[in-house]
Amino acid sequence: MSTGNVRGRLSDTTAQEMVGAVLLLGIAVLALDLVRLLVTGELSIARLGSYLWAGIVDSLYIGLAAIGLSMTYSILRFANFSHGDLITTGAFSGWTVAYLVGGIGVADLSSRLLLRANGGAQPGAVGMDVLAAPLAIVLGLVAAVIVTVLVALAIDRLVYRKLRDEDGIALLIASVGVALALRYLLAVFYTTDTRGVVAQAPSPGGVDLHQLTLVVSAVSLMLGIHLLLQYTKLGKSMRAMSDNKDLALITGIPTERVIFATWVIGAGLAGAAGYLIVLDRGQVSINLGWFLLLLIFAAVILGGIGSIYGAIAGSLVIGITINLSLVWIPSDMNEIAAFTLMIVVLIFRPDGLFSGVETA
Repeated sequence: MSTGNVRGRLSDTTAQEMVGAVLLLGIAVLALDLVRLLVTGELSIARLGSYLWAGIVDSLYIGLAAIGLSMTYSILRFANFSHGDLITTGAFSGWTVAYLVGGIGVADLSSRLLLRANGGAQPGAVGMDVLAAPLAIVLGLVAAVIVTVLVALAIDRLVYRKLRDEDGIALLIASVGVALALRYLLAVFYTTDTRGVVAQAPSPGGVDLHQLTLVVSAVSLMLGIHLLLQYTKLGKSMRAMSDNKDLALITGIPTERVIFATWVIGAGLAGAAGYLIVLDRGQVSINLGWFLLLLIFAAVILGGIGSIYGAIAGSLVIGITINLSLVWIPSDMNEIAAFTLMIVVLIFRPDGLFSGVETA
C-alpha cells in the first residue's frame, strides 16, 4: 500500500473522529440544557412526556410505511417514489369506506362518496371517532389495506413488470411518473382541498383513543410481519431473495410469487399507515404521502436499507428527534433536526445503523 493511500485513510479516520467528538459534545450540551430547563421549570415533565409520546406515535406510522419501502427496495431493487402516493391512496379509500358505512342515514351519498369534497357530512355529525363508529373505523382500515394492495398490484402488472429486467434508474423514473399519475387521479375525484374527516378524539382519563388505536394497530401489524418473515416458508423465501435473487432462482424459489407477496405486504402497510395517520391528524389531502416520503426515506436509510428492524429503529429515531427538537426550535423547522441527525449518523455508518442485518 502506498504512503499516499495510508495518509488518505488516516486523514479520513481523523476527520471522522473529529466529527464524532463534535457530535458527542453537541449531544452532551443538549442533554445538560434539557436538565436545566426541567430544573428551572421552563420545561415541565408533562410537556417533555407529551413530546416523547408524540414521537413514538409518529415513529409508528412512519415505521409501517418504512417497512414496506425497505422490502420493496431489498427485493425489487429500486427506490419506489410512488410509495408516498400509495399511502395517500390508502388514506382516501379507507376513509371513504368509513364514511359510507358510518354516515348511513346521516349524510347524503355524494358527500360520503367524495369524502366531504362538497363540504357536507361533518365528521362530528357522522360520528367519525372510535367510540361512536367503531365498525366504520375498522372497516375503513381493512378497505385501506385492500384497495392499496389492488392498486399496487395493478401498477406492477401494467408498469413495473415490463421493466423488471431494466436497471434501478429506469424503475425509479417510472415510479416518479406513477406517483404523479396516482396523485392527480385522486385530485380529479376528491379535489385538492385539505379537509377534516375525523371527529375530535374521545379522551377518557386523558388517553387519546385515536392515538391508542394507532399504536395498537401499528404494533400488531409490525409483530405480524415479524412472525411472517421469521416463521413461514414465504418469509424465508423473501429473505433469501433479498440476499441473492440469482441464487433464489437456482434453488427453485418462486420469485414471481415472492414479488407478488412483497407488493401485497408493502402496499398493505402503506395503506394502513395512510389511514392511521389521518385518524391521528384528523385531516386528509392529496399531498399527504408525498410530504411524508422524505421522512420515510430518511428512516429507511438511517436504519439500513433492506433491514426491516432497521426501518423500525430508524423511524423511532426520526419520530422522537422531530418532536423532541421542539424544545429548542420552532415547529416549522423540526424536520431539519431529523435530517441533520441522519447525515451525521451516515458519516460514521454509511450503510445505516443496521447495516449487514438481513431483511427480517
